[in-house]
Amino acid sequence: MSFRGGNASSGMGVAEHSKSTYLELQRKKVFRYVIFKIDEKKKEVIVEKTGGPTESYDDFAASLPESDCRYAVYDFDFVTSENCQKSKIFFIAWSPSVSRIRSKMLYATSKDRFRRELEGIHYEIQATDPTEMDLEVIRERAH
Repeated sequence: MSFRGGNASSGMGVAEHSKSTYLELQRKKVFRYVIFKIDEKKKEVIVEKTGGPTESYDDFAASLPESDCRYAVYDFDFVTSENCQKSKIFFIAWSPSVSRIRSKMLYATSKDRFRRELEGIHYEIQATDPTEMDLEVIRERAH
């Protein structure tokens, strides 16, 4: 009996590659961000794009589609008031107001299950437009 993907009632599966890519971001700092998308045919969350450590927040934001939903993880590095180098991992549920209802529903209903697979996330942001997840928002949450 295979547990991969589970039965129909359990909904969305998570591709093994998605988990391992997240771990590389979290533990090895190989990536600055990872963007995940739901593959509707396979009914699982897959990696759409990764950004290397030198990529900026703007590069990340520009990688999200304007009219479709995504999940994303961003590793935010900052310096505290005590001058300590810190890093916080943000989970971003990107659901632009102009995306299809079906897509919004799919991402909304699968989000908690997917997020549970990714251990070590510090903050979650739900954004329906870019202003809700801009760098200032991230900065305020992280401090």
